[in-house]
Amino acid sequence: QAISKSAGGNSSKIHLVVDSNGNPIDFIITDGTTHDVKVAPDLISKLDLNEVEVVCGDKGYDSEPLREQIRATRTKANIPKKSNSQSNNDHMDWYLYKIRHLVENMFCRLKQFRGIATRYDKLKRNYESSIALACIFLWLPL
Repeated sequence: QAISKSAGGNSSKIHLVVDSNGNPIDFIITDGTTHDVKVAPDLISKLDLNEVEVVCGDKGYDSEPLREQIRATRTKANIPKKSNSQSNNDHMDWYLYKIRHLVENMFCRLKQFRGIATRYDKLKRNYESSIALACIFLWLPL
């Protein structure tokens, strides 16, 4: 189902990967209580990182095993450390990190579709189909 109950109501998360142009490449849907770093290895393993130079992510994806998985393919992990981390952010390229807004912009474009923003679908497969259809629509040049 990929729906969890919380104080604010039912929730689910879309974990999204976009290319350097902001176009969606892949996504995974989880319930709203699943932490981002638990889903990241599955999302990263679906990608061909041999063609990618840098992987950017927000602080929710901060984990050393994930960084090692990315580095194993000779790709740079540009993920900031959480505020409670023992180490600092000297490894960060903040100029490249600004490009992460492309992911947020894609979420905004996806949420323009009412069925995705409000999630009327109860079944995960139906919701995934709606998101895939919206991604296809956003890829088309109009």
